[in-house]
Amino acid sequence: MTTRPEPAGQLWASIDIGSNSFRLELARLSGERYQRVSYIKESVRLGAGLDAEGMLTEAAMQRGLNCLKGFGAQLAGIPPERVRAVATQTLREARNRNAFLARAQAVLGHPVEVIAGREEARLIYAGVARLQPSDKPRLVIDIGGRSTEMILGTGRKAVLAESYSVGSVGLSMRFFGDGRYTEEAFRAAQVAAGAELEEGLTLFRPELWKEALGSSGTAGAVSQVLAASGQTDGRITPAALRWCINQCLAAGSQDKLQLPGMKDDRRPVVAGGLCILYTLLTQFGIDELLPTKGALRQGVIFDLAERLQPSGARDPRADAVKQLQQRFSVDQAQADRVAAKAEKLYRQLVPKPLAEPLRELRWAAALHEIGMLVSHHDHHRHSAYILGHADAPGFSTNQLQRLATLALGQRGGLRKLEAQLGETGLLEQLIALRLAVILCHARTVPPSVPTLERAGRRLTLRSPRNWSNKQARTRFLLKEEAEAWARGDLLELIVS
Repeated sequence: MTTRPEPAGQLWASIDIGSNSFRLELARLSGERYQRVSYIKESVRLGAGLDAEGMLTEAAMQRGLNCLKGFGAQLAGIPPERVRAVATQTLREARNRNAFLARAQAVLGHPVEVIAGREEARLIYAGVARLQPSDKPRLVIDIGGRSTEMILGTGRKAVLAESYSVGSVGLSMRFFGDGRYTEEAFRAAQVAAGAELEEGLTLFRPELWKEALGSSGTAGAVSQVLAASGQTDGRITPAALRWCINQCLAAGSQDKLQLPGMKDDRRPVVAGGLCILYTLLTQFGIDELLPTKGALRQGVIFDLAERLQPSGARDPRADAVKQLQQRFSVDQAQADRVAAKAEKLYRQLVPKPLAEPLRELRWAAALHEIGMLVSHHDHHRHSAYILGHADAPGFSTNQLQRLATLALGQRGGLRKLEAQLGETGLLEQLIALRLAVILCHARTVPPSVPTLERAGRRLTLRSPRNWSNKQARTRFLLKEEAEAWARGDLLELIVS
């Protein structure tokens, strides 16, 4: 592995846990300048370890954990807030992903976030747009191990981002699993790829973009083959892809395939990748696909840096929350009231709160009533479902699930959350949100907010002296809240 130079304090790190390869990128940022310090790529083929029941095999998990352990050694000294590990399609699919994620965090030393397909696409475009800037309308394509991302964008803005569940690993295993290359297998693989990608034909039609770019993995590997063989200067064209496919057919099998510039770790998945590429170029009217600098791992670093801006104004998650509020006709004034009270209570529980848990609490308060558009009855359950299944730019599926848990727990019994409340910091966030919802139940600004004191498992909520009989309903609800906590073993809430 490459040894990175010190000091590490100013470095940024991203880990891309893909279906075929795991990648670690260490970089420095200075204004618009991006300097790669170190890049490590290991072929793990995690996606090949997904069995028919959607479970990751122990062997596949162990390959991934061994790789992440090595990556973790490279992260020493880098501040945790400058490190982000993201996982893509294989862990989106794996039914036992939580077991792997817990083990992965232990060996890496940092949490691993699973990101949705559209979020993966957005981050890919962020990497491409920064490292290869242009004002032309662009189509960016990234073929991974088990998914293909397509993005339309201009400048740094991704206008449309989609993810399709077809990738080089999955397609190769399905149609070339025995290592043999036949015309029938290539035709069948192209039909299967086309069936998955067909819904994007109108979304990404040629009149919407001026140039097409291929990011990372498959596109980069095929580009290198074409350049090394003298077929093109690295541009990927339909004719050049037909040449590659003919070379596969002439070899007859994976073991006998010799393509100039192709690395050994690409050999098991090259046939599936070629079928996807050929389908894309012929069906989407792409005369040439240009290999590009920039990929998911760089996009993760750029996005992370924007999140840490002092104002947080460039954090895409803030825009996503506003868009969700608008889409679901949230009562903005009530959301703001609950958010303000929740933050005040949370600061009493956690005197020196970290920025990220505080943001999560504000976002949960901002969105706690989005389920109202479905039904007023049990709206907290509808809110939780929507948040747990939404595509929200900037958010990982892990973080959306955390917001969903807070939305579900905003009212009612606590037994439904017993398993989750052991998560770091979630209990304090939930207490603050539940109490804020009660204090603002009349949909007006309460005259004053009770103080919250903590001593171990005991919480004491002291009502202001100026509370009059007009707050009788609020006192009643707070008494019910204390009884709800008394039915569990997490803490004792005393209302005085």
